[in-house]
Amino acid sequence: MTRTLIALLASAGFATAAFAQSDMAPGVTSMDQDVSGGTVSASSVTAPEKGWLVVHRTDADMKPGPVVGHAPLEAGVNENVSVELGEDVASGDMLMLMVHSEAGGNEEGVFEYTLGATEDGPIRVDGELVTQTITAQ
Repeated sequence: MTRTLIALLASAGFATAAFAQSDMAPGVTSMDQDVSGGTVSASSVTAPEKGWLVVHRTDADMKPGPVVGHAPLEAGVNENVSVELGEDVASGDMLMLMVHSEAGGNEEGVFEYTLGATEDGPIRVDGELVTQTITAQ
């Protein structure tokens, strides 16, 4: 049993190290799109850990604003991620698609972030947020 536990822990460590050293840099790939159907999508999201693709309102200042939707992510590459928007988004509105962590919350699988909170907060790589900004069509 002890050997099995050590093997599992070692494997988890190698998986994390392998992800960090691989070409799978965290990122979001999306483009300007029609959101009149109440969803926004990313063709690919690479997450360093289990978490969320969060859609924030933004503007020319490029600062994340209120959250208008979120969808769960698995660690690694997530393809064709669709986020249901919780409020209307008009054509011309700018949206920031951002990778958030599952860490720090009280309940796994429940998105608990609010602006400025630490629960399920944004992931940073070298101090930078992992985002892609698009314009609603």
